[in-house]
Amino acid sequence: MNVIQYVLLAVVALIHLYIVILEMLLWTKPKGIKTFGLKSKAFAEETKVMAANQGLYNGFLAGGLIWSMLSEKIDVALFFLICVFIAGAYGSFSTKKPRIFVVQSIPALLGLASLIL
Repeated sequence: MNVIQYVLLAVVALIHLYIVILEMLLWTKPKGIKTFGLKSKAFAEETKVMAANQGLYNGFLAGGLIWSMLSEKIDVALFFLICVFIAGAYGSFSTKKPRIFVVQSIPALLGLASLIL
């Protein structure tokens, strides 16, 4: 892997580590409520277990990307970037929030392009 590939993988991994923090630690705090456009603090409290579960999955995505960088395995990087791309596309489509696609899928797509081209 070259420097550009490492940088793109690291950016995607860092995005997902930040999402882990938002979903697992800040979901019921003002930052989490604002970031995810939650209806109320009460709603955030009711859904915090679900959000923590989502955060855990994002942590697995970040972990896989970090593993791919440490092991220098392009096939592992491709797998996790494809997972990130699909998760971002599905999240954007299912919530009708294009921002999810921009934040998750586009960086993953750039990483994929750097590995394939």
